[in-house]
Amino acid sequence: MKRFKRLLIGALLVIPAFSLLADSLRLRSDHPNTYYVKKGDTLWDISATFLENPWRWPEIWHINKQIDNPHLIFPGDKLALIKVTETNPQTGDEEIREKLTVIERGPIILGPGHAKITPQIRTERVDQAIPTIPLDQIGVFLSKSRVEDVETLNNAPYVIAADGTRIVAGAGDIVYARGNFDEDKETYGIYRPGKLFEHPKTGEVLGVQSLSIGTAKVIETHGDIRKLQVETSSEEVRITDRLLPSIDRKIASNFFPRAPESPIDAEIIAVEGGVSQVGTLNVVVLSAGEREGLVRGDVLSIRQAGEVVKDRITNDVIQLPSVESGLLIVFRTFEKMSYGLIVDASRPLEVGDLVTNPR
Repeated sequence: MKRFKRLLIGALLVIPAFSLLADSLRLRSDHPNTYYVKKGDTLWDISATFLENPWRWPEIWHINKQIDNPHLIFPGDKLALIKVTETNPQTGDEEIREKLTVIERGPIILGPGHAKITPQIRTERVDQAIPTIPLDQIGVFLSKSRVEDVETLNNAPYVIAADGTRIVAGAGDIVYARGNFDEDKETYGIYRPGKLFEHPKTGEVLGVQSLSIGTAKVIETHGDIRKLQVETSSEEVRITDRLLPSIDRKIASNFFPRAPESPIDAEIIAVEGGVSQVGTLNVVVLSAGEREGLVRGDVLSIRQAGEVVKDRITNDVIQLPSVESGLLIVFRTFEKMSYGLIVDASRPLEVGDLVTNPR
């Protein structure tokens, strides 16, 4: 820590032989110089506290290699703006840039009945780091829901019967399924086909939402029929439910908000819960995915079509330019579509609104 403070003081006392970078990376006029991270904070919240354009977080974040897990931020950490000398990749000139970094790890409270651990003896766990966006809003979409193409889902094995004469089953029960099973797989996820997503302009099928019902393990094989025991279930397993190989999808929430590297021209095609109007912290489905270049952490601008008005001089009917109405962060991607969380909305949003690169 002492060494880092010396480096910090040295950076602040550099003779001003270089120019302070003045580009479109703008700090908020009311930004603090230091900030103590609180439990419940998200990376987006902190970025929006310092930056006018929060999606440009990677450009202001400075990794302090003198602390453990320097890419992560934990509750109790002290953040500060410092001045760092960097080389401009375009001109080769050295410039002084303001950067945000962790200058001190905070203490952590383990809970009632546990001792408070000081920063000097603290061992950080990755799952204690603050997430980019609220996990309680997106957890089910990271760990439970899948989107498959129609062919994959139609060709997947399916439940044909439950043990005995029952037509539904739950955890601990036996079910029978038929289809093309992977001989090397023993554990399967049980899914029920949900909403069919189509591109709003071309009509192309983008995928089928597959709702997680539970998991089952193969215990006997009889030709193309498998006897399975249901290990977990969130609701009753029904005949015709589909079986897909289980995948280990950990909730990866620590990603940086950033602007997309590719031009994006898409729409909001659905909202979780089936409502038509959208607001902050709603999960939405987008008509673009990995093939368009979207990755987790991409921030998109939400724009609403401008009003249609009549030019009273020429009598022409004119559509006014689109209006920026909010921002969203992509948190899960598929080949042709993706999920995003609304993090800012200046007006009511709705299905059909445009999503593009932020400006």
